[in-house]
Amino acid sequence: MYEFEATVWRWREDGTWHFLTLPEDVTDDIDDRTPQKAGFGSVRVEVTIGSSTWSTSVFPSKELGSFILPVKKAVRVAEGCEEGDRVRVRLAVQP
Repeated sequence: MYEFEATVWRWREDGTWHFLTLPEDVTDDIDDRTPQKAGFGSVRVEVTIGSSTWSTSVFPSKELGSFILPVKKAVRVAEGCEEGDRVRVRLAVQP
């Protein structure tokens, strides 16, 4: 289980997709522990922000040198977070 804070950012200025960038140490640890990755190098995870918990995947970003985590609209609305907000994240890698 990993716990960290990260800032919500939007993919492209006119885009609707929002993400968090995982800290470097979390990315390195996940990368080391999951040699068998799914499509596009993704890793299945369970995430909690506030009282919202959901299953998704983190994806490698060569541009950022880290994994990125999509944050769906339902979670952003439920937790009252938007682009630029720092959020507390609990993340567990799924088998």
